[in-house]
Amino acid sequence: MKFRVERDALADAVAFVARSLPSRAPVPVLGGVLLDTEGDGTLTVSGFDYEVSARVEVPAMIGDAGRALVSGRLLADITRALPPHPVDVTVDGPRATIVCGNARFSLPTMSAEDYPQLPDMPPVAGALAPEVFAQAVSQVAVAAGRDDTLPMLTGIRIEIDGSTLTLAATDRFRLAVREFSWEPGESAGAGESGEVALLAPAKTLAEAAKTLTSSGSRIELALARGDGLLGLAGGGRRSTTRLLDAEFPRYRQLLPKEHTSAAVIEIAPLVEAIKRVSLVAERGTQVRLEFADDTLRLTAGGDDEGSAEEELACRFVGEPLTIAFNPGYLLDGLSALGADHAHLSFTTPSRPALLRPASAPDGSGDDAEAVGAPAEAGATAVEPGPGDQVDDLPEPRPGYLYLLMPVRLPG
Repeated sequence: MKFRVERDALADAVAFVARSLPSRAPVPVLGGVLLDTEGDGTLTVSGFDYEVSARVEVPAMIGDAGRALVSGRLLADITRALPPHPVDVTVDGPRATIVCGNARFSLPTMSAEDYPQLPDMPPVAGALAPEVFAQAVSQVAVAAGRDDTLPMLTGIRIEIDGSTLTLAATDRFRLAVREFSWEPGESAGAGESGEVALLAPAKTLAEAAKTLTSSGSRIELALARGDGLLGLAGGGRRSTTRLLDAEFPRYRQLLPKEHTSAAVIEIAPLVEAIKRVSLVAERGTQVRLEFADDTLRLTAGGDDEGSAEEELACRFVGEPLTIAFNPGYLLDGLSALGADHAHLSFTTPSRPALLRPASAPDGSGDDAEAVGAPAEAGATAVEPGPGDQVDDLPEPRPGYLYLLMPVRLPG
């Protein structure tokens, strides 16, 4: 096999495929990247470990057609470090030679005959705006669990109901839900309840969303529920993943129907204040938030390990409240809102709190576009609920919510 390809195109393609490879492949060939030049003027770079597949087509000048399998991680490191010149790749027997400018590499090949066949792309169910999809997945993936012994918590639930698509994830300590509009195709069909629901691995979906949106092309969502397969394609790239065979928690029943107090506060100074006061909090301990008279007082630590406190102005309505959170989880939620101001609503110090994006209390700084295009009103539980408008406090914006369990206060 022999071909010439642009350095940046090759490096991007190999990097995209290598991200989907297992860090510790059970057999060596599953850690490989397959290079295929059997097409006319096209180099296909692909990878598959029986769970996740990735494939990219790149224009290339083909000398001799063929197929070769090389170490994915090694090839990614090499192509990323090459100088900005065209890359010549030659495969002769058990060795592949890579020449770029004055740089020359030789690496061993593996048996391409032993490599598994990539799954076919499922039928296209609809199209997604790349920026909205990438933001939505990142906002939800932050709440996904990382404990593989609880597979139902390591996924992102995808719900399709007509032109509304909802993503949800939880690790039992927090829940993130994002709703937005998409363009369903004829094959997006719903079940008897009028809704499609499936569970995709959060890590895989987040990685695919981030890399597929870099081209700016519209993303196609493909589904084969009978085969338990989800596909994403855009900009000459495509990725598939096996769905999780697990039951996602019934999260809607966790959402509070009303609240007794609420606050609107600017996110940037709140984030900085949390970072400062949590410096004295031991790992996993709490940061306390005390709301009263349009003032938020943050405290952390104690006499033994040192203490810190800081006050911020906010808009607050309801009875004075003291509540505590894991600072890392709280920062994750605030950072995911995608707005300048946060709407925080509470019931009691021992019940979950809701974080949602909001406008500034004076009505300036409209953040409506910051969270993408929300779906139609009333479609799901991420619309503002009863009691969300208290006095003249600005309403939370529909489309995204982050539910956070508090930490029990001492005493």
